[in-house]
Amino acid sequence: MGTGTVEFTTENFGEKTSGDGITFVDFWASWCGPCVRFAPVYERAAEANPDITFGKVDTEAQGELAAHFNIQSIPTIMAIRDGVIVYAQPGALPEVAFTDLIQKVRELDMEQVKADAKAA
Repeated sequence: MGTGTVEFTTENFGEKTSGDGITFVDFWASWCGPCVRFAPVYERAAEANPDITFGKVDTEAQGELAAHFNIQSIPTIMAIRDGVIVYAQPGALPEVAFTDLIQKVRELDMEQVKADAKAA
């Protein structure tokens, strides 16, 4: 785990993801080749965006958490903004695509997102 990332566990996940702000979550495992290859991209993004929380969930050690979010494939990247999951997709993203995703999450109109969620 790099200096820019936080280990998420069943115990701290809710506390770390329910407040205001942006949190990214990387569901991964040490035996997963794409996870290992994506790790440096995730670390660089964490270092370049110190105002965002970047957490990692080891699906082997935190099976309960992975099951709660129905993680079927790893890596799965999740973005949470102001306590709302705004993105969750399996697959390692190329660095350019991940940087673009971070920018899109920053630009979200959360009032509209919350209004849409209530209407659904």
